[in-house]
Amino acid sequence: MKKLLILCFIFSLSILGYAQKQAGAKDSIKVFYDGLFSVLKKGYLHRKQLNWPAVEAETRQKLSAYGNFGSSLGEIKPLFDKIGANHCGIYYQQKRYAGSGKTIPKDAYTDQLKKKLAAKPAFEARMLNDRYAYILMPAMVFMDTSASNISSIAQPMYDQIAALKTTHHPQGWIVDLRLNTGGNSMPMLLALYDLLGDNAVWGTLDLNKKQENLARLKQGKYLDNSKIIPSIKPNGELVDQAKVAVITGIFTASSGEITALAFQGRPNTIFIGEKSYGAMTSNIQTELPFGAVLALTIGYDSDRNGVYQEEIVPDVLVSKLDNFDDLTADGNVLEAVKFFEGK
Repeated sequence: MKKLLILCFIFSLSILGYAQKQAGAKDSIKVFYDGLFSVLKKGYLHRKQLNWPAVEAETRQKLSAYGNFGSSLGEIKPLFDKIGANHCGIYYQQKRYAGSGKTIPKDAYTDQLKKKLAAKPAFEARMLNDRYAYILMPAMVFMDTSASNISSIAQPMYDQIAALKTTHHPQGWIVDLRLNTGGNSMPMLLALYDLLGDNAVWGTLDLNKKQENLARLKQGKYLDNSKIIPSIKPNGELVDQAKVAVITGIFTASSGEITALAFQGRPNTIFIGEKSYGAMTSNIQTELPFGAVLALTIGYDSDRNGVYQEEIVPDVLVSKLDNFDDLTADGNVLEAVKFFEGK
C-alpha cells in the first residue's frame, strides 16, 4: 500500500508538472499573439478594411490545439494570408515566418540567375572593359538598424564606388539589382549617393495613396523624418548627371525595388531588364514578445514625385539573357552599353 501511495504521489506530481508546462506554453502563445494582434490592429496598412474580431477568433481557435510556443508559429502563415499581409514577416531565432507571397515559376528565369542567387552574392563594384562601372547591389537583411550599423555597412560600399569614380572616370554606370531580393534599403541608397546626389529618393504613401513621408539624401546623410540618421563620408564630386543604366529582374523585390525607385526621375537614366517582383509596400521593424521582430507593412512605396506603381517596368525589356560568368556578353549589359554610346 505504501509503495502504491508513493507511485500515485509521483504520478500526481508528473501530471501536475505536465499541466504546469502546458499552462506555461498556453501563456506564452497568448502573450505573443496578443502582442502581434495589437501591433497589426494599430499599424498594418489595411487594418481598417479587416474584420478583426472574426480574424482573431479564428486564429485563437486554431492556436488552442498547440502544445508549445514554437509550433504555434505555424499559424503566422495562414494568418498573414488571410489578411493579405504578403510583405510582412516575423523573424524569430534566425527563422522567418511569413505569408505565401508570389510564386515565381521555375521556367521564368535562367540557370545563370539561379546559380548566382544560390551563391548568395556579395556587393561588387568594378570596371567592365575599363570603360563602364558595374555595381552589383545584392539583398541586405540585418536586424541592427542603428544609424552606426547602417553607416558601417554603407561606407565600404560607397568607398569602392567612389574609387571607380576618381580612378577610372567611367563613361557610364550600371546598377544591377537583379539579385536584390530585399532587406534594408538605407545602406544601398547611401552607397549610391554619388549617383543619386542631394535629392529626394523615394516616399511612403498612405492607404489612399497620399504622401506621408519623403526620404532624401543630403551631403551624405539619409533623411526621412526619423531620429535615426545614418550617413557616409562623401569623397569627391557627385556624378548625379552621369549616364546610369539600372537593371531589374523578376527577383528584384522590396528594398531592391526601392533602390530602383530612387533612380526614377533622375536625368540620363535608363531601366533595362524584366519587370520587378512587385513588393512595392513600405515596412518598418517592430518588436514583438520574446525577442521576435515583425517587418510590418505600413504604406505604399512611391518615387521621388509621389508616383506609385505595382512593379518596376523597364524602358528596355530584356528576358533570359543573363550571363554572370561573362558580363560583357550579358544581354542587359549590352543594352546598357548601347545607351552609353548613344546607339
